[in-house]
Amino acid sequence: MAALLTVTVEGELMRRRAGKFSIVDLLQGLRTSRGVAWFAVGAMMGASILLVRLSLNELNEVQARSYEDGRANVNLTEGTAGTKENDAGWSPSLGSIAGQGGEKSTIGKETAKKEQDALDQLVVRVYLTKEKRIESVPLETYVRGVVAAEMPIGFELEALKAQAIAARTYMVRRMVQGNDSGVPVKGADVTDTTEHQVYISLSALAEKWSGDEQKSNIGKLTDAIEQTKGMIITYQGEPIDAAFFSTSNGYTENSEDYWQQKIPYLRSVASPWDQAISPKYKETVKLSLKDFYSKLGLSKKQASKSSIRVIEKTQGNRISKIAIGETTLTGREVREKLGLASSQFIWSIKGNTISITTYGYGHGVGMSQYGANGMAESGASAEDILSHYYSSVQVEQASKLPNLVASRS
Repeated sequence: MAALLTVTVEGELMRRRAGKFSIVDLLQGLRTSRGVAWFAVGAMMGASILLVRLSLNELNEVQARSYEDGRANVNLTEGTAGTKENDAGWSPSLGSIAGQGGEKSTIGKETAKKEQDALDQLVVRVYLTKEKRIESVPLETYVRGVVAAEMPIGFELEALKAQAIAARTYMVRRMVQGNDSGVPVKGADVTDTTEHQVYISLSALAEKWSGDEQKSNIGKLTDAIEQTKGMIITYQGEPIDAAFFSTSNGYTENSEDYWQQKIPYLRSVASPWDQAISPKYKETVKLSLKDFYSKLGLSKKQASKSSIRVIEKTQGNRISKIAIGETTLTGREVREKLGLASSQFIWSIKGNTISITTYGYGHGVGMSQYGANGMAESGASAEDILSHYYSSVQVEQASKLPNLVASRS
């Protein structure tokens, strides 16, 4: 160990005195075999130390270059364009690259803000049918009124957020398409009825609750709107027809089985949450046979020889076609003519009375509201809920639609 220390010290002294090293001193050290041996050991150790130090220095330089290259690549992928200086081999400092990326980011934020500001300026003109007047409100205020009217306030926040996004999507789609169908007066975009979306006006909303309940419920609505501000559901870049209904029978319906139009994102999916939590899941109504046949538009002669049998069911387990005597009707026709809650039903006849039991509530296409709440209770987010009920869709900002603001200018 002492010999090794001596060699190391001598090697270090040799390195430090390299500028004054004499060939005479070297020859003097070679006069004995012992000197030769010591010289060889010293040379080997010196070379080893030099190689180790060179390797460490090289490693540090490689790491430094990798770090700078990585930083440069990160900033470049964020939108910093290459320059002529870069092409010529000039390497900008980290500060200059970060500055360029920051400038690009600032421009992007300013553009996004302008788009959002334009979206905030959109006004929805709602025709209030009972008051026979038009109420003009900002888009987000309209969405709040729809959520308050269409979904129970006691639902989970994530379900309310899913409803807010669906309601906003419905309105944005009408705006983009310039669609004012179903509106009885000029100058309005939608009504406050089920013809479009049920909506509670500002004045009616203020009277809906009182005291602490009002503060709590309005706060919950505001959270649902603010946390989803500007968000809509799109399919291939366009806002979807965001259909929704109250309660499923365990499944949603394919669009073509109710509207006879196949829409790729309105597919039948399982909705097992509704049965356990919805008070509207099962309902029984009783009609006289006379009223039953009359409402279906069947004559007394047809009614006297009538038998009832299901011909075909939908993928969502609702009645697609039903034969009543010699007349074939769709499940939708029977539901609407009799005012039934659902097109999945069973029946029994006793004497002159028919009892009809339905399962689910609503047309069954799109998002089930009670199903959405069931998912939320299980920990699902609003995005999870929407992705389940609407197939192959995305949730994104409406401000990204280039033709939205233009359609309202």
